Amino acid sequence: MALTNGGAATPAPASGGSNLVLILDYGSQYTHLITRRIRQLSVLSLCISGSAPLSAITALSPKAVILSGGPHSVHLPSAPSFPDGFLSYVQENGVHVLGICYGMQLLVQKLGGVVDVGEKQEYGKMEIEVQKESALYAADEVGGHQTVWMSHGDEAVKLPPGFEVVARSTQGAVAGIEDRKRHFYGLQYHPEVTHSTKGMETLHRFLFDVCGLSSDWKMQDVLEEEIKTIHSMVGPNDHVICALSGGVDSTVAATLVHKAIGDRLHCVFVDNGLLRYKERERVMSTFESDLHLPVTCIDASEQFLTALKDKEDPEMKRKIIGREFIAVFDDFARNLEKQLGKRPEFLVQGTLYPDVIESCPPPGSGRTHSHTIKSHHNVGGLPKDMKLKLIEPLKLLFKDEVRKLGSILNVPESFLKRHPFPGPGLAVRVIGDVTKGDALDTLRQADEIFVQAIKDAGLYDEIWQAFAVFPSVASVGVQGDQRTHAYVVALRAITSEDGMTADWYYFDHKFLIAVSNKITNSVKAVNRVVLDITSKPPATVEWE
Repeated sequence: MALTNGGAATPAPASGGSNLVLILDYGSQYTHLITRRIRQLSVLSLCISGSAPLSAITALSPKAVILSGGPHSVHLPSAPSFPDGFLSYVQENGVHVLGICYGMQLLVQKLGGVVDVGEKQEYGKMEIEVQKESALYAADEVGGHQTVWMSHGDEAVKLPPGFEVVARSTQGAVAGIEDRKRHFYGLQYHPEVTHSTKGMETLHRFLFDVCGLSSDWKMQDVLEEEIKTIHSMVGPNDHVICALSGGVDSTVAATLVHKAIGDRLHCVFVDNGLLRYKERERVMSTFESDLHLPVTCIDASEQFLTALKDKEDPEMKRKIIGREFIAVFDDFARNLEKQLGKRPEFLVQGTLYPDVIESCPPPGSGRTHSHTIKSHHNVGGLPKDMKLKLIEPLKLLFKDEVRKLGSILNVPESFLKRHPFPGPGLAVRVIGDVTKGDALDTLRQADEIFVQAIKDAGLYDEIWQAFAVFPSVASVGVQGDQRTHAYVVALRAITSEDGMTADWYYFDHKFLIAVSNKITNSVKAVNRVVLDITSKPPATVEWE
């Protein structure tokens, strides 16, 4: 399927229905997992707000729609729902609909059934029994039990006309329903979660046997389509600026755009004073020797740190950093204009799909949300009056997909395996004022010791992201038989598939002891090391 609309990378409408699965998000913490599970089966899936207007759905022309779970109750007045006309549209166009958890209850209620508070709430691992052969379950599954992941307090107590029950929980609650004639299906559990032991088999049956989809979404096709998109967006004489952070995302984005337009791409790496230990030297060496990208390095550290002085609010820091980045890019563009006789029109960014999803809160969350896929600017808070037009060629991809794309583009494997680094840099790892005292230098030293120890132990590739945090908290200690009042450093290391959810990495105690000792012995300003053992959710990966 073509990815069009320039850097926005939204699917092109296709006459007669496309090979696209569209997920309407109602706030489940597992919604992104549905997106990923479907993509793992080589089918393109996209996620938009569950209250998106009908026009946003019809423009994408999906072959199937999945209604996600969510924390809401359908019988409450504030319960979010799909738009008016949705049910008529999917029936008239032969679109298959699968409701999961809340999504199933929403289908039941809107089609004339009844959903009520369950006599027994079901959360976590539960058993279901497949009661009959159906579109969702094979004949050899009938009478058998499956372990599934439940998360509901309400249940369907009366089904709409045309529906039949195909699975129940061992407590008697409706677990699977379908109306084959009208292409409506429902699961009261989460098939996308690994705890649902046969969940992927059920999704596979729905996608390929029920919907008739093809497994034709490949990274090579994404590459070719994105190059076409860039050609359609960027004129033959236009020039483009790429903001390189030194991370995987911006580097793959730059390599892709460079492949499309060659030396009309002008990369800029900005030292904003918020980089890791020797990051500037290491990254520039890689750009020049391995990637052969045209990169200009600009030292704007004084500019950024001056603007950040005395600023403690995390969102304010992000906006300031975004503003200063664009000021640097605009200045770079003006200088290029003098050299080229033509001002660059575009700015490339390595925005990923998790950024997009997290920038579009689901209905009922109490947060402002967009009905369409919108840009989440990964340098933080870009100004509305920005003169450069954005190109975001990775906007529909998860991190592991970006790495696959990078491999096709011959980006060195060692570079592709680098841990993610946030656009605002160490500003989100120093809590509060980043310019206060020696916070940045202290953090750099501790972070380098931690990450290098992970590499030396052969653990780097097992971990999604590892870093140190400077909480700006001092503690009492004893060093050299003297009482000290020095700073605390927190260590964070996580495992994840895509950055949307994460668990903390379980280090051996001896490793942690060695790292703690080395930090407190080598970094004078630190006398205490703590380990962050919080998953995402409830925490985010970064501290700010």
